[in-house]
Amino acid sequence: MAPIDNNLKSKFDYDLIVLGGGSGGLASSKEAAVKYGKKVALIDFVKPTPKGATWGLGGTCVNVGCIPKKLFHEAALQGEAADEFHYYGLLNKDGHQVRAHGNEATLKVDWNKLVENVQCSIKSSNWKYRVELREKKVNYINAYGRLLDKHTIELEDKKGTKSKLTAEKFIIATGERPKYPDDCEGAKEYSITSDDLFSLPYNPGKTLVVGASYVALECAGFLNGLGNNVTVMVRSILLRGFDQEMAEKVGEFMARKGVRFLRPCVPKKIEKVRDGQPGLYKVTASDGTKTVVEEYNTILFAIGREPCTKNIGLEKAGVKVNPKTGKIPTVHEQTNVDNIYAIGDILEFRAELTPVAIKSGLMLANRIYGGSKKTFDYVNIPTTIFTPNEYGCVGLSEEAAIKKYGEQNIEVFHTHFKPFEKGITEREVTDCYAKMICVINDNMRVVGLHYLGPNAAEIMQFPATLLRLKVTKEQLDDTPEIHPSSAELFMRMTITKRSGQSPVPQGCCG
Repeated sequence: MAPIDNNLKSKFDYDLIVLGGGSGGLASSKEAAVKYGKKVALIDFVKPTPKGATWGLGGTCVNVGCIPKKLFHEAALQGEAADEFHYYGLLNKDGHQVRAHGNEATLKVDWNKLVENVQCSIKSSNWKYRVELREKKVNYINAYGRLLDKHTIELEDKKGTKSKLTAEKFIIATGERPKYPDDCEGAKEYSITSDDLFSLPYNPGKTLVVGASYVALECAGFLNGLGNNVTVMVRSILLRGFDQEMAEKVGEFMARKGVRFLRPCVPKKIEKVRDGQPGLYKVTASDGTKTVVEEYNTILFAIGREPCTKNIGLEKAGVKVNPKTGKIPTVHEQTNVDNIYAIGDILEFRAELTPVAIKSGLMLANRIYGGSKKTFDYVNIPTTIFTPNEYGCVGLSEEAAIKKYGEQNIEVFHTHFKPFEKGITEREVTDCYAKMICVINDNMRVVGLHYLGPNAAEIMQFPATLLRLKVTKEQLDDTPEIHPSSAELFMRMTITKRSGQSPVPQGCCG
C-alpha cells in the first residue's frame, strides 16, 4: 500500500472525492483507498421519485436496475417452466399432471411476497456496501453534493444542513434516472418508471409500458410472464441502436407470448379515473392518423434516461457538458478540467452498462495514482436484454457492419434452432435465432455475434473475449463444441444469408 502524501493531506480534506455511490463510484473509491492508501470520501444521495420511492447505497444496478430486473425476469421464467412440466412427465403432489389450461397459467404470483424477497436481497447488498466502505476506510457521506469550484464541494444532508469539503481530485459518477415525456399531460402525476416498479406495494394489473428501450421490453416481458395484461406503446422502432433484425424477433416472440404492441403510437394525455392500488387511468394517444383512448391500471414510462449532471455545480467547476444531452465529453474519463474525471452512464458516446462503469473506474484509479497507462476499450462490449426470449450480442449489428465494411464485404451466417432442453416441448424452432457477422477481406474475422434464446448472457460472455482477440470464422469452426448446447451453434454455422438458403436447424452430426 502506498503511503499517504502528508503535504497533500494538509492542503485538502481529501485526496479524492467520488460523487455518486453506484457501481463505478464504489469501485473507483475503494481502489484508490485500498491499493494506493489515499484518503477518499464517497458522496451519495438518492432523490425520491415523483411517487416517493427511494433506496440505499449501490446505485441503479443494485437497487432499481439489473439485479431486481433479473430476479423478476427469473420469476416469470419459473412460471413458464411450470407450464412445461407435463412434457417431462412431472406430476404434482397429488399425482396429477401439471400443465396450463388455455390462457390460465399453472402458477400464480404473490406480488407482495416477490417484492418483499427482492427488497430484502437489495437491502442486504446496501448494507454490505456500507460495511465494505468502512472496512476499506472510505468515508461514506449520505448527502447531496454540489461543486463550488474545482476543489470544493458543498454537501446538504436530509435535514438541510450544509457543509463544505475540499479535495485534490474528483470523480463524477452520478449516473442517470428515467425521464418523463414533455408532451404528455399527466405523465408525472399518474405514471411510474422502473425506479418505482421493483418496490411497488401492489400488483400493477393491466399495464401500459411506454417505450421501446431494453428497459421497456424487459419490464413488459416479465410483467406479462407474471400474469398481467400488458400493452407496449412504441413511437417507432424497437431497441434503437441494436441489430434491427434481432430487435424485431424479440418483439415478435413477445407478441406470441401475449404482449400487445401499439405501434406507432405516442401518449398525449393521462387522466385519473379512480383511486386505488392499483387505480384506473385513461390514456389518450395518437397513432399519427387517429386518436386512441384506452384504460389501464398502471402506466410505466421507459423512454430513456437522463444523466444526473444538472444542479451538481459542474459549471462552477468549469466542466464542459453537452447542453443537449447533459452528457460529459471526456478523453479516457478525463474531463476538460485537469483534476476532475467522470465515469459511467454520464459519459458522452459511451456504453451505459454497469461492468463498463466498474472496469473503467478501476482503470482510472490505477492511472491517477499508480502510473498505469491502461485505458478502457469501449469496443466489443457484450450485453444481454432479458426479454422472455433473451437477446445477447457483442460487436457490430448487421446494419453497422454494412455501413463500416460495405455489404459485399460482409458474410452473415445464421440459423434458427430449438434448444436441446426444450426438444420435447411444443416450442417453435423459429423462436430462437443466432447469427455471426464476418468480414470477408479480413480473413473472415468475426465482428458481430447475436443470439436470441434461453440463457443468452451465459452463452455470450466468453465470445466477447474472442472478438477482442480478433477471432476468425475458421478458428471457431476448429473449436470442439460442447454438446448438446445452444452455445455450439457458433462453432458450426454453415448457412449464409447470401446463399438464399433457409436457415434451418442442423442435426447432431451436421
